[in-house]
Amino acid sequence: MANQNQPIYILPEGYTRQLGRDAQRNNIMAAKYVAELVRTTLGPKG
Repeated sequence: MANQNQPIYILPEGYTRQLGRDAQRNNIMAAKYVAELVRTTLGPKG
């Protein structure tokens, strides 16, 4: 019987996984975008 706890990922064709510095750089950039979005949503006192 298959392990029921293992997630199944459905990825687009041609998907490539990023590793190392590239992945780290993209995660930091994404966090900055989310922070900017939240900051503008909260207003001047947020």
